[in-house]
Amino acid sequence: MTLMMTVSGTRGIIGETMTPTLAAELGAAFGSHLGGGKVVIGRDSRPSGPMVLAAVTSGLLATGCEVIDLGMVSTPGAALMTVRHSAAGGVMITASHNPIMWNGIKFFTRQGCAPPPDLAERVFDRYRRKAFDLVKVERIGRLSSDTSTNETHVARVLEVLDVDAVRRMRTKVVLDSINGAGCVSGRMLLERLGCEVIHLNGEPDGRFAHTPEPLAENLTGLCDEVRRHVAAIGFAQDPDADRLAVVDDTGRYIGEEYTLALAAKFVFTRRPGPAAANLSTSRMIDDLAAAVGGIAVHRSPVGEANVVKAMQDNACVIGGEGNGGVIDPRIVWVRDSLVSMGFVLNLLAAERRPLSVIVDAMPRYVMIKRKFDMPRDRIGAWLTRIRGIAGKGRINDTDGVRIDWPEGWVHLRPSNTEPIARVIAEAADEATAESLVRRATACQ
Repeated sequence: MTLMMTVSGTRGIIGETMTPTLAAELGAAFGSHLGGGKVVIGRDSRPSGPMVLAAVTSGLLATGCEVIDLGMVSTPGAALMTVRHSAAGGVMITASHNPIMWNGIKFFTRQGCAPPPDLAERVFDRYRRKAFDLVKVERIGRLSSDTSTNETHVARVLEVLDVDAVRRMRTKVVLDSINGAGCVSGRMLLERLGCEVIHLNGEPDGRFAHTPEPLAENLTGLCDEVRRHVAAIGFAQDPDADRLAVVDDTGRYIGEEYTLALAAKFVFTRRPGPAAANLSTSRMIDDLAAAVGGIAVHRSPVGEANVVKAMQDNACVIGGEGNGGVIDPRIVWVRDSLVSMGFVLNLLAAERRPLSVIVDAMPRYVMIKRKFDMPRDRIGAWLTRIRGIAGKGRINDTDGVRIDWPEGWVHLRPSNTEPIARVIAEAADEATAESLVRRATACQ
């Protein structure tokens, strides 16, 4: 499948499925849905970005929208500027962690968050029906620009941090920006926090120096550089700078699951309050909340928009996903690698211990992820059967089926974009996690 249209946006391959025609028509569909008004638009660093941005802009202008071009910015930066401009909506041109041949189009509501599934489907339905409200020449929208996003975003993140505490540490940080949209704002934030920055892949040309998803196998260079420079920490952004992976002071990749856990550990001590995470995110955040006492963690279906809804419904102080995404509602309702870096550095300043020591003292789990080729009709039958193994386990069926037992949990869900089923299990050790996967797959 080389064209994906989901609640997370539209992604396709340049020259095949992500074409100027598609981009212009999606822009016209979004502009028609909004009924005109002000729209901000930004792009990540991919070489195809200017082409896709221009096409989407043409569709927005054709429906009477006033378009503000932000230039090359991060996804959280574009979401933030949607709110700052009191815009009717926003657009980000990005394919997140996909390889360079991909690009995508992500919409924001006026609140600067991903649209809920029903709203996204209404825009896609307009696109499919070609139900565009094109305006006469005298009502064609105006195009302007705003180059202040990075400065505005960094300043807003600094407002929620204990800046002086981090500055006193004079932390040596290795930052891998993967030649993406976070090159400028990521370095700017760290330097204003008084960090000594060793910047890897810091040219925002979109020609990714390694496979862009911030997974262990793609960040061996970052781990090596943390050890070589005797740095206190390593950070890895993804191409649109909404996700963050962390490497500790020993050069150990500690995993994307720890990004939210580390941020929550700091936030819970300063602003104790409810949190939200999706059903496939580690139990670590639940354990950290329990250690503080009386803090609820609300679980949502997978997807940023679903996490945001759970946060809004429950007045959460922090939320996110186990893919390295942290959401602080005081800044913006999307995942944000800058706030993630800030919170982790604040945690180091507060605890005055190396990150490796902090991590080793935290709850530790083994997570196993598997996927199986399977038509959706068979997945439904599998979900029905898996309920039969729950026993005294706690079932959550808001997104597939997740079963929690004292020894661990398993989550089985259909993919939103492929005819496959995903199985995720977590336990204190690998053998137990594997046994949970076997129990789930035996129900096929």
